[in-house]
Amino acid sequence: MKDWLHAHPDVKTIRVAAADLNGQARGKRIPARFADKLISEGTRFPFSVLSLDIWGEDIEDSPLVFDSGDMDGVLLPTERGFLPMPWLEAPTALLPIWMFHDDGRPYDGDPRHALAAVVGRYRLAGLIPVVATELEFYLIDDSQGAPRVPPSPRSGKRRNVAEGLALRALDAFDRFFTDLYDACEAMDIPADTATSEMGPGQFEVNLQHGPDALKAADDAWLFKLLVKGLARRHGMAASFMAKPYPEFAGNGMHFHFSVLDGRGRNIFDNGTPEGSDRLRHAVAGLLDALPDQTLLFAPHANSFDRLVPEAHAPTGIAWAYENRTAAIRIPSGSPRARRIEHRVAGGDVNPYLAIAGILGAALIGLEEGREPPPPITGNAYALDLPQVPDTWEGAVEAFEASRHNPRIFPDELLRNYVMVKRQEIHYMAELDEAEQLELYLDTV
Repeated sequence: MKDWLHAHPDVKTIRVAAADLNGQARGKRIPARFADKLISEGTRFPFSVLSLDIWGEDIEDSPLVFDSGDMDGVLLPTERGFLPMPWLEAPTALLPIWMFHDDGRPYDGDPRHALAAVVGRYRLAGLIPVVATELEFYLIDDSQGAPRVPPSPRSGKRRNVAEGLALRALDAFDRFFTDLYDACEAMDIPADTATSEMGPGQFEVNLQHGPDALKAADDAWLFKLLVKGLARRHGMAASFMAKPYPEFAGNGMHFHFSVLDGRGRNIFDNGTPEGSDRLRHAVAGLLDALPDQTLLFAPHANSFDRLVPEAHAPTGIAWAYENRTAAIRIPSGSPRARRIEHRVAGGDVNPYLAIAGILGAALIGLEEGREPPPPITGNAYALDLPQVPDTWEGAVEAFEASRHNPRIFPDELLRNYVMVKRQEIHYMAELDEAEQLELYLDTV
């Protein structure tokens, strides 16, 4: 666990960080001489810290605060160990951590533990989920208040147009992407293809798949921290906000997954383009749970500006083969690589909760063996389909009333998440659009 730190004796400080329910990094700065103590004993935060609202405020009337005396949990290192923080000037180590009770029990309000529990259920069934993520973000000049596309470091020009798959857009920010890929390699984040997307200054980076869903979530969480921090070093902002520009495409985070059996065989593959019965059963579970889980994929007020018809963000509850207008897409390709793509989430999600929700719903479908409705063809936006909740309040109500979510998440996490979102809804109503933009641009 200390290999990286031992190899870098110039590191003087450590950041310890855990993901709260909003995916915010909550942590401390600690002198590097305490590294051995951190590994053996961890550190301590109040349990309530993982359930703060988006502003970092305690939740009013939360049983975790005054009613319980704001008790501490113990936070121990994850399997990741020490990592560099390439976006800081001084050599610094990052130690990802997660929360436990003093007696060693996982804390049920920790989103990383929620995902670990779902993965454990797959393991008990003799299955291994294989997960990959695709993350979209904007590079933004926010120096003058309102966001705008940053000038190209090469030409000094601003190209305020969509540049889908334009090499010119990637080349304009080549120094940033070179540093980003070097940093991903240093942090063991499996960055794969980068493309320019449909908004000015918008890009997507794919992270490679692997048979460790926890690492996939770690990778996505760390990637977001890295991109935002590194952009600032380059004189820009980077934002995974779902809809930073009302007139341009929003940021999505797409999740791909397959499932291996004990022999390493893909259970979705039956040698045909359609895939196996078990693929359809997993799809049925995803579709059934989607209305109740929308809050996981659209967790903020701004998220619902992205979830509108004909805006490259699926709103109809349907599945299809090789069709990006559907919420659940089955990509084409070799049958051995048959997989499911979940396309609803925005870039502003907590990847631990989103992946836990997706894998949990798919597992319910596999266990129950239900059949989904027929796959759609054509434009999903033009079809009469059931829709995901179209308001933040409606998504919270569906999440709280769900019959699926209690089968996937611990009661404490469900309670805490609803309390966080209700408090955010209350106080977000006091902000105008410019204030919401300022809040979300850097935060999510």
